[in-house]
Amino acid sequence: MRTIIFLLIMCISGLSSAQINMERIQKDINQSVWKEFKSAFERIDAIALNNLYADQTLRVTPNGIDTENSFKTANVERFQMLKEKAAIVKLDFWFESRHTNLNTSYEVGYYKIATKIDDETSIHYGQFHIVLKKISNTWKIVQDWDTTIINGQKVGKKEFERMGENQLY
Repeated sequence: MRTIIFLLIMCISGLSSAQINMERIQKDINQSVWKEFKSAFERIDAIALNNLYADQTLRVTPNGIDTENSFKTANVERFQMLKEKAAIVKLDFWFESRHTNLNTSYEVGYYKIATKIDDETSIHYGQFHIVLKKISNTWKIVQDWDTTIINGQKVGKKEFERMGENQLY
């Protein structure tokens, strides 16, 4: 009987320890990737944003598949145009699900980008699927997929605001 109790305690302890490690990893990802992602986006800093991506990234949008990292050049051009127009950008996002192990994380969520140019504000909503890998001890985005349409329906305020208890960044 003592052996069974000991094994149960060890299993529970092991699960608790694994949970704590995953929480630490997720906090590391939050600080090193998501906090920096939001900051770079809102500062309109394409270089900082692009540095969060791996050297080789798969980027998928409704416009197609980018395996040549041309999205990084597009980021620089788009952010330069926003700076020239003295735009103010606000990015909010939350996670619907996150699955993480020691060196890979698959994260799904919703975003809202508000861009103010002069007195006009445009708001765009969408869903993202991101794969992160730990490369040379640094978390990098290796796959980035996002869309503004799910099941034929445009992602909007209603979908974004259903975040409930999920964390908003």
